[in-house]
Amino acid sequence: MTDTPLRNLPAWVALGAHHKKIENTHLRQLFAEDPKRGERLVVEDVGIYLDYSKNRITDETLKLLIQVAEQSGLKAHIDAMFAGEKINISENRAVLHVALRAPKGATIVVDGQNVVPEVHAVLNKMSDFANRVRSGAWKGHTGKRIRNIVNVGIGGSDLGPVMAYEALRQYSARDLVFRFVSNVDGTDFAEAVIDLDAEETMFIISSKTFTTLETMTNAHTARDWLLARLRDDSAIAKHFVAVSTNAKEVTKFGIDTANMFGFWDWVGGRYSMDSAIGLSSMIAVGPDNFRAMLAGFHEMDEHFRTTPFERNLPVLMGLLAVWYNDFFDAQTVAILPYEQYLKRFPAYLQQLTMESNGKHVKVDGTQVDTDTGPIYWGEPGTNGQHSFYQLIHQGTRLIPCDFIGFAQTLNPLGRHHDILMANVFAQAEALAFGKTEAEVKAEGTADWLVPHRLFEGNRPSNTILMDRLTPAALGKLVALYEHNVFTQGVIWQIDSFDQWGVELGKVLAQRIVPQLEGADEPKLEHDSSTNALIRLYRKLKGAPLECPVS
Repeated sequence: MTDTPLRNLPAWVALGAHHKKIENTHLRQLFAEDPKRGERLVVEDVGIYLDYSKNRITDETLKLLIQVAEQSGLKAHIDAMFAGEKINISENRAVLHVALRAPKGATIVVDGQNVVPEVHAVLNKMSDFANRVRSGAWKGHTGKRIRNIVNVGIGGSDLGPVMAYEALRQYSARDLVFRFVSNVDGTDFAEAVIDLDAEETMFIISSKTFTTLETMTNAHTARDWLLARLRDDSAIAKHFVAVSTNAKEVTKFGIDTANMFGFWDWVGGRYSMDSAIGLSSMIAVGPDNFRAMLAGFHEMDEHFRTTPFERNLPVLMGLLAVWYNDFFDAQTVAILPYEQYLKRFPAYLQQLTMESNGKHVKVDGTQVDTDTGPIYWGEPGTNGQHSFYQLIHQGTRLIPCDFIGFAQTLNPLGRHHDILMANVFAQAEALAFGKTEAEVKAEGTADWLVPHRLFEGNRPSNTILMDRLTPAALGKLVALYEHNVFTQGVIWQIDSFDQWGVELGKVLAQRIVPQLEGADEPKLEHDSSTNALIRLYRKLKGAPLECPVS
């Protein structure tokens, strides 16, 4: 570990000088000078083939980036995380999502206690419960089988479960219906339950403290919805379970604590999809598939922990992200999964990456001296090609891209998959090499049209190729990005595991809610804009609807 500011690290200084020499070097030139580049700048390990040859880097760039990682103490930070040290400095907590997928018999110690046995005890409890629901042994209040599972959470308690469900839908129990409610907008809840039978519906309330405003607002609405139909308070115990650590509030709500699934303060919300937060995922795909996903996570964990940096998948991707963010002023990264089941993966990564690394101070409380936290976004291919790829290809902004594809489809239909994967390879090729003026003219293009049809290329990308989207593959893919984010955070010397930035708005909202609800005009002491908006809202919310809802 180092106390030296990032800008003062010898490798960082050398990297800056190196960037000035190669910043205008085109990928066409790099490939022409090294015909084997596309075979050489690849890593194949743990079932992932990473082609990073279409990045604006040379061997010297890689050497310097790895030196930055070494001089930043990345290996020591990795070891500290896996050892259970309290690397979440501002909250004085260990960071041990890796313990959630550690095999039985492993030892990971926090405050003198091996946490692995407790992790597996919760997994066993989850497995028993999931099997009872899936088999129909668990009955609702009226004796009917539970067929509808509604996960109520927000942030990591929603994004992980919904992403995993969509990603592994092919492996899910098709006789069960899964819905996910997160937004405090009442429409989210209303639409989730509009066609459900209360007698056959179970709610999973996911809130560590059981006090999160949005989640508990939705939870109480769910409670009211159920009781309005079943008219018996004792029904709550058969139709609600909790993922929480607050037994008092869970009991107060009416949930039997025997059906409360716990997790730990060393698990951050956005790193919790493989904890009890994944209960809905386990019910959907079954305990065996859930454990296969955990095994995939663990395989990537071990790769990250033990593999030299020059062959380390998350480290290389993290270093490349830093390279573009801080030397090319690339402010975003596009995540482009060519797999419809991964349609929620970019949204999941938005929280993982931006809540982790959207920081303006270092772990020591001083201001950062480089840009941190690029914006992650994306859509599945080929949809995105007919949406925003125009800007990536010919716009003025440099947007590094991660293409994600699979050699085998889960739904073989004629030529579909070959066409899909042809687009992966073609888009990466087009971004890298573009189309020159001579090539455009050779096609017979009129001179006046030539500028419009030019593609300058030199747009960087990674291509991630895997055999097939399985539970294990999903675990590897998520862990790849978890450790990618960690690598970036270590380089920037920030705490990737707190999220104080979400607190202020939540506190202010708690102050404003009663000012919107009361009958009497409240005393407002906000700024003039907020005061005016509150007054206008109070006026408009009582006005009659112009167009009655049918």
